[in-house]
Amino acid sequence: MFVSKRTTSMKPNDGPKSGQAAGSRDNSRDNSKAGQKAKPPGADRRLGDFLCFAIYSANLAFGRAYRKGLEDLGLTYPQWITIVALWEQDDQTVSELGEKMFLESNTLTPILKKLESMGYLSRQRDPADERQVRISLTEAGRRLREKGMHMNLVASTGLKPDEFARLQENVVTLRDNLIKATAEEA
Repeated sequence: MFVSKRTTSMKPNDGPKSGQAAGSRDNSRDNSKAGQKAKPPGADRRLGDFLCFAIYSANLAFGRAYRKGLEDLGLTYPQWITIVALWEQDDQTVSELGEKMFLESNTLTPILKKLESMGYLSRQRDPADERQVRISLTEAGRRLREKGMHMNLVASTGLKPDEFARLQENVVTLRDNLIKATAEEA
């Protein structure tokens, strides 16, 4: 998926074909010169034209923006969002927490073990179902969440609060649509 910022110029006789929208490209024609290989459709796309790259690189930029605050707390970003998720709803199973955070248990378990060793959460077998492990914040984990409340990057984005909220909502919709589309393919 990409968003192209470039436009193509049309020669006077290159108007849209029947059924083709004005401004769209007909990539089915072979515009190559004799002896030159034709470029596949979309071959002129640059990395910056891809929406997926824009989101990926924005994620990296968020990581850099959070770095100082997280260093002050002694946490990584995945550890921080684990604390936030448990602060929102304590006493979750590993699978419930993994679903909320979009992480598989083999990725989440080392994060939980580290946070437990740091004294921020406890892991206990569910007495009703020994196969399940329940996760809860400790008092130190709750205090850590309160200490980290100062990390608010709305101003750092350069967006107005309403623009920030709209963008966040649109990205969530995009994520959910992609998850739905890939689930239907499976």
